[in-house]
Amino acid sequence: MSKKRVLIVDDHPLMRQGLAQLINHEPGLAVVGEASDAASGLTAVIELKPDLVIIDISLPGKNGLELIKDIRACTKQPALLVHSMHDESLYVERVLRAGGQGYIMKQEGGKKMMEAIHKILEGEIYVSPAMSGKILEIFSGRRAATTDPVEALSDRQFEIFQMIGHGKGTRTIAEELKVSVKTVDAHRANIKEKLLLKSGNELVRYAVRWVENQKLS
Repeated sequence: MSKKRVLIVDDHPLMRQGLAQLINHEPGLAVVGEASDAASGLTAVIELKPDLVIIDISLPGKNGLELIKDIRACTKQPALLVHSMHDESLYVERVLRAGGQGYIMKQEGGKKMMEAIHKILEGEIYVSPAMSGKILEIFSGRRAATTDPVEALSDRQFEIFQMIGHGKGTRTIAEELKVSVKTVDAHRANIKEKLLLKSGNELVRYAVRWVENQKLS
């Protein structure tokens, strides 16, 4: 029986190495490639034609959500699983709407990872039990429309908004995302406009309060 081909896209070499070892020890699976950013990840998808791509949200340049959209613009294959340190409650809906099939947090162990991989390779959706009810409500149309203006932010704006909420300044955000300070400033301006905020200080206070509220919810 031919093995299912897996591509790993993560900017941390040790994380890629650990995942590759875990997956290659699983019967029926083989890691056929690795990438450290969205651009090389998309190239690898086109060239290697994997059955599954494991994607981190936080990538240099374009983030994981944008990579998912780029892959889906090219092909309905492969299956896409997000493996991230970010709380799934913040990203899982965006991931599924972008075209992903699953979301698992990096704090989960190898057993859960294998469960997620096999489930989405069988054509199912994988999220944690805590999120499954919410996802059903979202995609069945039973959930009321959200009044949170943060939902109107683009995926990149949302990522930067969270970083602001965690106390990171413009230069730090630019360095971590490997983009220019000018680009981050442009995103901040657009975020302020969408959230109807008048100043940078208002944005910081709003973002910090929003992040803290998410921890309590």
